[in-house]
Amino acid sequence: MNLQDIPYIIYAEETPNPSSIKFVANKLLLVSGASAEYLKINEASEAPIAQKLFQFPFVKSIFISSNYITITKIDSVIWEEIRDELRVFITEYLNNGNVIIQKLPEQNVSKDSSFKETVSINTQHSAPINEVENKIIEVLEQYIRPAVEQDGGLITFKQLKDGIVTVQMRGSCSGCPSSTMTLKAGIEALLKRLLPNDVKEVVSEAL
Repeated sequence: MNLQDIPYIIYAEETPNPSSIKFVANKLLLVSGASAEYLKINEASEAPIAQKLFQFPFVKSIFISSNYITITKIDSVIWEEIRDELRVFITEYLNNGNVIIQKLPEQNVSKDSSFKETVSINTQHSAPINEVENKIIEVLEQYIRPAVEQDGGLITFKQLKDGIVTVQMRGSCSGCPSSTMTLKAGIEALLKRLLPNDVKEVVSEAL
């Protein structure tokens, strides 16, 4: 059977962020490494599925990557009331052959950056300007990204200045109560151990 003939199956998976749920598909939604986040409907002109999802009054933000869509809800509703409605909508939308994203948001990584070729240009990291920043991105890609993606989020490199690494948290990581623990006990501890002479602190910057 051709992969295209296999219908989409969507299941809902909880994340560490109680306001976010990850809707996982049995097939890729975007090419590997690509991702897109939408915080309001007027940012989603190139993403028909996000435009439709924002029509649900309880949808606060949308993050799409590889084979999942992370939806963050407003605080005044509970997931038990809306989870199945969203899952059914996403399933029907995809199986009707509707467009997911027409054009990905502009990415910041330059194609000729010198860090490993296995790092996709769609990861949304800022383009590294030296070897230390290359290594930071490699650490994020190799050690942090897989675990964070399992929780429906993404953490990207923004800049390194005076030993302070700035990252951005997307998807379920944004606003998650455990994000500080992830940032300090996870990312900061790892980078300080691997790059002790270059990294003093890791902080998060809002989108």
